Amino acid sequence: MNWFQSFLVSSIGQKIIMSLTGIFLMLFLVVHLVGNLQLLHDDGGQAFNLYTYFMTHNPLIKTVSYLLYITVLIHAIQGILITRKNQASAGGMNRYVKKSTYTTTLANRYMAFWGILIFIFLVIHLKDFWYVMKFTSDLEMVTYPGETHEVKNLYQRVAVEFKELWVVILYVVCMVALAFHLAHGFWSAFQTIGASHPKYLRLLKTTGKIFAFLIPLGFALIPVLFYLFK
Repeated sequence: MNWFQSFLVSSIGQKIIMSLTGIFLMLFLVVHLVGNLQLLHDDGGQAFNLYTYFMTHNPLIKTVSYLLYITVLIHAIQGILITRKNQASAGGMNRYVKKSTYTTTLANRYMAFWGILIFIFLVIHLKDFWYVMKFTSDLEMVTYPGETHEVKNLYQRVAVEFKELWVVILYVVCMVALAFHLAHGFWSAFQTIGASHPKYLRLLKTTGKIFAFLIPLGFALIPVLFYLFK
């Protein structure tokens, strides 16, 4: 086994991979939220449908999307491996080490649980929207003024889904889970790659809290506003 393979299976290697994939996924969340906010335009879905057409037809975006799918799987697998290793280590140390206040926070203690809940939500989300968009003919085709091509009306599908109260509740609950996951994950990711210099410590922690609050809030508000006002 060469040094690179040894690094990948080592504890520090797994944590670095977890951190880098986590940072990539956090960047994706920002882009995805900006795109989803197009749903709130009062234009019958034009802005959102044109956005989804661009995202599914641009060659560069399509390439990045495959990287995203791989990243999600790697992040999930690494999370499971690290959790199991930490549980095994904790089992042998519980008699001797008193847990700190930090390690008993909801965000940290149930990090794996939040991650599993988010992964299940992601599978449901992909089935309801991404799969229907990419692999079925269930969506009507529409053409907008100034456009020479038809686009799939994914907006209509979203509008129907977000009129179901249980769907809205599911989204909100899962966004709460995302908030807890990000609250620990943001700080942990940058700390692992060495970006926790005392000079920037307060800024990094504050940024992490703001990010963990605003991003899930943005995603949660969309189905709530649809249910109440659309």
